[in-house]
Amino acid sequence: MSVLKPNDNVIHPNKLLQRDLNGLNKINSEVAVKITKGIGSMWTAYIFVLLTFVSLPAVLSGVFPALQHTFPTWLISASLIALISWIAQTFFQLVLLPVIMVGQNVIQQQQDAKAETDHKTLTYLANLQEKQMEELQSQALELKNQTKILELLKQKIKAD
Repeated sequence: MSVLKPNDNVIHPNKLLQRDLNGLNKINSEVAVKITKGIGSMWTAYIFVLLTFVSLPAVLSGVFPALQHTFPTWLISASLIALISWIAQTFFQLVLLPVIMVGQNVIQQQQDAKAETDHKTLTYLANLQEKQMEELQSQALELKNQTKILELLKQKIKAD
């Protein structure tokens, strides 16, 4: 028996998911997972940090009016602040959050499918091990019986 040979009792999680996803659902799921993984990266965090630093001068000049002349006027303009607010409040909340939630649901389904497959595999292996133990116990009992027969034969040979 080859170790690398696929076992009929073990189903790969991707095969379980392929049964459920087809057509547009498959495309939507793939896009959602890619966006979720992309948004959940450190590069996205760095971009978000830069985005917050772009709006920081406007906030500082609003809190400390003496700083207004320290920053370029385009950096503290109302239109830039409105754009950053739209990106942060509207785009992120109304577009990215639902996509991320879908991506997380798809990833969770993948994890559930993997857990189900792992459970089936472990159950199969546990049942197989029980059968092997029963067979070994049966063989051990048979060996004991054969040892008794051999002892009886040895005694008979000595007696003759």
